[in-house]
Amino acid sequence: MSSTVLEMSGISKRFPGVLALDSVNLSVAHGEIHGLVGENGAGKSTIIKCLAGMYIPEEGTVSIDGDTLNAVSPAEVTDRGVRFVHQELQLVPHFTVLESIYMGQELGTSLGLRRGDMKKRAQSILRDTLGVTLPLNALIRDISPAERKLVQIARALVLEGAKLVVFDEPTAPLAAGEVVKVLDAVRALKKAGIAVVYVSHYLAEILDLCDRVTVLRNGKNAGVIEEPRPESMSELVHLIVGRELSDLFPPQSTKTGDTVLEVSQLGDGKKFDGISFQVREGEIVGLAGVLGAGCEEIVDTLIGLRVAKTGSIVVNGKKGRNKSPARALRRGMVLIPRDRRNDGLVLNLQVDENISLSTLSDVSRAGIVSRHKSITRGKEMISALDIRPADPVRKARFLSGGNQQKVVLARSLAAKAKMFIFDEPTVGVDVGAKGEIYRLVRDLAEQGAGVLVSSNEPAELLGLCDRILIVVRGEIVDEHPSAELHRDQLVQLMTGGVAV
Repeated sequence: MSSTVLEMSGISKRFPGVLALDSVNLSVAHGEIHGLVGENGAGKSTIIKCLAGMYIPEEGTVSIDGDTLNAVSPAEVTDRGVRFVHQELQLVPHFTVLESIYMGQELGTSLGLRRGDMKKRAQSILRDTLGVTLPLNALIRDISPAERKLVQIARALVLEGAKLVVFDEPTAPLAAGEVVKVLDAVRALKKAGIAVVYVSHYLAEILDLCDRVTVLRNGKNAGVIEEPRPESMSELVHLIVGRELSDLFPPQSTKTGDTVLEVSQLGDGKKFDGISFQVREGEIVGLAGVLGAGCEEIVDTLIGLRVAKTGSIVVNGKKGRNKSPARALRRGMVLIPRDRRNDGLVLNLQVDENISLSTLSDVSRAGIVSRHKSITRGKEMISALDIRPADPVRKARFLSGGNQQKVVLARSLAAKAKMFIFDEPTVGVDVGAKGEIYRLVRDLAEQGAGVLVSSNEPAELLGLCDRILIVVRGEIVDEHPSAELHRDQLVQLMTGGVAV
């Protein structure tokens, strides 16, 4: 048997005007977890689709267990033991766990389904291979997002003979507390002798989980990290974007102006209480807390998505709580939400339409939207924020995560806001796009806006913010200029400890 379960050699794939893959190599050993990383557009999705038989490369070979495939097709790679777990759930909410695991691949005879055999195999996969227990009769809509992802993994394994499972951003939709369940399931696959290709933008996850990491940049191999460790982060970032980790963050500023936002003794009666702080013109203030600390609820209350029970909010010198995001917008305050796909965009609308949603009167005449005005403004914002592709009539769903975030920001800029709140601004975007978003956030501050950034990423808070507020169990327990902290100190503070 070959020492590698997968060998992709010299893979090249062209699209009109684009060389998406240029002689790319990917080698995966039996039983290893192999990371595949790179910026959006680096070629990760393209090479995975070449492996799946969805794209036919112009050059190169694909070998599984030492056998070179004459033609790569979905049926052929499935027969050879390659399985895929996609980022999108592709599950039916009102199906049971058992029905979802077997959907489209049920066991049956002319007399009906072999439900007993199906239950035994499903339980064996969940318990013996993945090391988890799920109620087979539970509906998909009634289980957690992490459990739904486990159902997806079980579904990929229900056909016998799996040798390699390809994961595409499996933890992207999950809260931090749920991620460990999926990572444990991936490790269980390795223990069972099944190889894994793991695609993710979460680099700390990659370094903790993977045995080797292949990096793509601009459709080419940028390098392979043979023994990744947490200390490999700088090397990994350098391979991905061609520059050092510290270069992702723009210089911090000490120039500030008048107070844009003043919060006094704000509380919702449940998750947080006694919240008081200020944000000045030209300043980026960080709101730092672990999952469940209360940062999410504070942000939602500031913008009017939750009701404040106590305290006051002063925006640009005017006092009054925001009872809705629309009222906050009228006061010059906007939120760039954590879930941009569901809360920040209308995915089936065009880029220009999304940009104009908050200010339709500016692109309308007699109550009717002018397509010319909307597209013209869309082009202006695309140019200002370097949104790619530069196509105002492209639907928002077809943009990468980083460019979707830019569209949400463009809408806020079009509304001429003076106070910007970013909730987890770079969740689910690649490291190169993170650098662009950090630059745009700093540019807002340099232009005189106030910025509040809520994040549970210590490196992001330290690199981007001028000042950091520490939230523990619904209270601001400490405040520090970011220049006075290092990562370990910030982590200690966020988790209720004392910085040393």
